[in-house]
Amino acid sequence: MDNTFTDLSHINVKGGDGGAGCMSFRREAFVPKGGPDGGDGGRGGDVVVVADAQLSSLIDYRYKHHFRAERGTHGKGARRHGSDGADLILKVPLGTVVRELDPETQKPSYVIADLTQPGERVVVAPGGRGGLGNTHFVTSVRRAPAFAEKGEPALEHWVELEMKLMADAALVGMPSVGKSSIIARISAARPKVADYPFTTLVPNLGVARAANGQSFVAADVPGLIEGASEGKGLGHQFLRHIERTALILHVVDVTGGYEGRDVLEDYRTINAELAAYASELAERPQIVVANKCDLPGFEEDVERLREAAEADGHAFFAVSAATGLGLDELVTKVAAEVAVLREELKAEEPGLNLTERWERDRQRRDAAISISREDGCAWRVTGGAIERMVVQTDWDNEDAVAYLQHRFNRCGLDDKLRRAGAANGDEVRILGFAFEYEGDGPDEFAELSEAEQQLVDALDSEDGGVA
Repeated sequence: MDNTFTDLSHINVKGGDGGAGCMSFRREAFVPKGGPDGGDGGRGGDVVVVADAQLSSLIDYRYKHHFRAERGTHGKGARRHGSDGADLILKVPLGTVVRELDPETQKPSYVIADLTQPGERVVVAPGGRGGLGNTHFVTSVRRAPAFAEKGEPALEHWVELEMKLMADAALVGMPSVGKSSIIARISAARPKVADYPFTTLVPNLGVARAANGQSFVAADVPGLIEGASEGKGLGHQFLRHIERTALILHVVDVTGGYEGRDVLEDYRTINAELAAYASELAERPQIVVANKCDLPGFEEDVERLREAAEADGHAFFAVSAATGLGLDELVTKVAAEVAVLREELKAEEPGLNLTERWERDRQRRDAAISISREDGCAWRVTGGAIERMVVQTDWDNEDAVAYLQHRFNRCGLDDKLRRAGAANGDEVRILGFAFEYEGDGPDEFAELSEAEQQLVDALDSEDGGVA
């Protein structure tokens, strides 16, 4: 395997933790009661995956698997805020799919983003919010709050990066049918060409240009064999690169190769493997390319293949990679087909700001709250945002715990517990903490100044609100 090509990696990412807020009071001459002046902690940096058109592989993530963004620094007295941590940018090739991995099975659980355009980006590990200093917790009755928030811990998890080539047309077929020879003939690509099976071990890309100026990107995919969709042979590792292509160029060796295979059997075997790997590939536009047609004695096989391809509704070309026979016509046809398919794709998918959509999806997942019953009168609460609220709280400080209860009320947790069937006095468990449910208890932070209320609203909107 070419060690410069990697198209699948698992990496562990963690945003920077937020800095802690400061609990401090102004102390200077002639100001005996200066009031609270603790600064806020800085926000931790995000881990951001960005699509870069200059990259062609995930080789940067083959040996290094752990990535950490910079943490925010702590707040200080005299209203000095901590500095924000720097974001960590991870560059990936166009066509990279980012998936969340299940922490137990390490299997993909959902798609985070599909980066197909230069500059598209997605936050895979957001940094933690900095804790608020004690200046934010002053009320008309609480003039000297003796607590501040801890910094918000950042998310740490495993994600999968899978690169799928961004080609317009993919050359597929059995090993040694001449795919590499064709792409070398129609483009400037120079793949390895030899007379033994599995010469091609990695996909090769080439830009082909027709006489009328139209062009397309072609991918030479390593040879498939029967059972490739189930993991047999080498080509199964690269079936993913066919998924994005608008057009399939199905190359068949009319000579049957060393084994003397039947052309129709080869043709049907590859189509069956494509359909088994992804059912939509069976409906993908396809052009059947009979290669090595310059050799005498195989005219009957060429006609048999032509009849089968046309019966399936596929265009057919008889070519020779060795002499160039029929390749100009093939390139012209493919370029025209690709141009039409590109226009259809644009019409179906109007321009969307996917970066913003992926961020909204991430915030929605983070804000989701799940409640389940445990041990009769105990309730388990899970959710990214709600769990970080708990970790941020100084549980040895009664005022801080009271403020946590206020945040629970603001984000709708109390209402959700009530609808789930919780009664006053039930135990609520979040992470390793437990407390008593008081659905109608007093809220010491209910009365805030207008400016302070705006701050709390902004804070709660970052937490995601009600799931």
